[in-house]
Amino acid sequence: MRPEHLSTPEALETFLRGFENGTLAKSEWTHGAHVATAASYLFNSNFETVLPLMRARISSFNVSVGGANTPTSGYHETLTHFWLLIVAESLRQHPPASALAAARHAVAVFGEARTLHTLYYSGDVVKDTAARQQWRAPDLLPLPGSPA
Repeated sequence: MRPEHLSTPEALETFLRGFENGTLAKSEWTHGAHVATAASYLFNSNFETVLPLMRARISSFNVSVGGANTPTSGYHETLTHFWLLIVAESLRQHPPASALAAARHAVAVFGEARTLHTLYYSGDVVKDTAARQQWRAPDLLPLPGSPA
């Protein structure tokens, strides 16, 4: 995620609108952008509301930039679900003052942590077509904030 997207509340809003409208460049939709978007949405809402929103918006964005949501590419239910839970728990532990602060926090903590899921899942969850379609709970470690 480019630093200028996190420079002001207006810059973050412009970034989010580009994602939501499908006008954001495909190259801008990075892992950092995913976690910043998740944190921004979670700041004003909760996991139960944000998950279907992210599901719809990521799927729509993928199509808008020429991608497809298939059993082997595009939207991934387990990774989206996983990252929303991880980001939500981090924000719970470190409550931000604003959506911008939430996004900055998520990018600082998780922006380069693309492979964090490998600590929680055995096998290659990224290539698991069933996990792409439907939530698969971690089988190696419990998620932070969940009962052990």
